[in-house]
Amino acid sequence: MPASIVVNDIRKWYGDTHAVDGVSFTVESGEFFGILGPNGAGKTTTLEIIEGLREPDGGTVSLLGLPPWPRNAKLLPRIGVQLQATSFFERLTAREQIRTFAALYGTPPARADEMLEIVGLADKADTRTEQLSGGQTQRLSIACALVHGPDVVFLDEPTAALDPQARRNLWDLLRGINAQGRTVVLTTHYMDEAELLCDRVAVMDAGKILQLGPPAALVRELEAPNRISVETGTLPVDEARTLFPDAEVDDDGVSLTISTRNPALVLSTLAERNALRGLSVRGATLEDVFLTLTGREYRA
Repeated sequence: MPASIVVNDIRKWYGDTHAVDGVSFTVESGEFFGILGPNGAGKTTTLEIIEGLREPDGGTVSLLGLPPWPRNAKLLPRIGVQLQATSFFERLTAREQIRTFAALYGTPPARADEMLEIVGLADKADTRTEQLSGGQTQRLSIACALVHGPDVVFLDEPTAALDPQARRNLWDLLRGINAQGRTVVLTTHYMDEAELLCDRVAVMDAGKILQLGPPAALVRELEAPNRISVETGTLPVDEARTLFPDAEVDDDGVSLTISTRNPALVLSTLAERNALRGLSVRGATLEDVFLTLTGREYRA
């Protein structure tokens, strides 16, 4: 099938700031695609250009074979958008909210009620939206973006500020959306979320794509050392540094951690000394890729 999204060298400037600076990528039909980056990387601006909410200063975008800018009325029934900040009509219940969104697309009320059931809000149908929890509000926002059965769904940090249980419940919902054959484009700060959900991710910073590919492939390409940890006191730090001169050894008072590219040697040596108390072995993750590409300094 033809690609759902083709982005070619798009650019957006705000004065001297290059919010998006020559971004290109393709999203295949039915793909779950993630855009990752620190604050100010250009993720949301990129998404808004693709959605047709913002005009690019350069480059082209094809969304379902059509240009999204100028605002293309033919595309509106075929895309669903969940924005970073959600605002609902005041004093309406969850059922009234989603039925209002459904009516804008000519979708029958029965479909709106069905969507409440799908996102697990049937028991909150008569609750005003201002009385919903953060996770419930996010679910309603996603339901409103999906009520008309779009081909492509855009989700801008859908699990931001949610507790771990609410995040995992939303992950199940998002996997179900994608399993129905819909193309999903997600921006997120959560590396575990991207690693679990996305077929491919693009890591952005300073308006550019630094690396793009399947999460597992990006992790393998990093060739990062394995981190082997045992409880502090299991093995003296000086002895560990003598035993493993090619490894990085650190003790934070809780765990002794040995970063090594030869984990088999380290594990066998620890076993010989009966020094495996509290053992954990951690390989590289997408977070390591992200920090290697974008740096570790704090972004406000």
